Amino acid sequence: MGFARRKYESESELYEYAVGVLGRRMRSVAELKRLLRQHADADTEIGRTLIELVIRRLKDQGYLNDAQYAASYSAFRRDNEKFGRRRIVTELKIKGVHGEVLEKAVDSVFSEVNEEKQARAYLLRKRLQKPKDKKQAARIFRQLVRAGFTSKTIFAILRKWDIEEETLTQFEGESE
Repeated sequence: MGFARRKYESESELYEYAVGVLGRRMRSVAELKRLLRQHADADTEIGRTLIELVIRRLKDQGYLNDAQYAASYSAFRRDNEKFGRRRIVTELKIKGVHGEVLEKAVDSVFSEVNEEKQARAYLLRKRLQKPKDKKQAARIFRQLVRAGFTSKTIFAILRKWDIEEETLTQFEGESE
């Protein structure tokens, strides 16, 4: 049993709702449009027009900017979560940020980052240590892949931990 979502009839009501949403957390244009569709009658021409007017007004006032959103989101996830480039790109695509904007933002955020150091910081954050057996090595490998690091970086870390080449060869099949 869910509760009914309030439908806003005017541009000013929908705008106030959108500002409130953005006041709680930054969002991409696509995310905000999804939310606004739930609160405006998006099946009608009037509802779609209201949504577009609110989005345009927020962009003009500087409250909504996908480039800034992508840059700050990327920097936050890089610095706090210690995620790799691939993970952040995937998350931004899910949030509806377009390719060119996304690539510029992520490139600028990761321009000075040493991926191996970032992966080691991720391992430290997750309190993962040198694996004692093949099973632990596989777990660490998969976790680093999910965190968005390239297989080249992962293999470099595992080789420094003296993981057997036979094990690493098995992981190469998993990473492709």
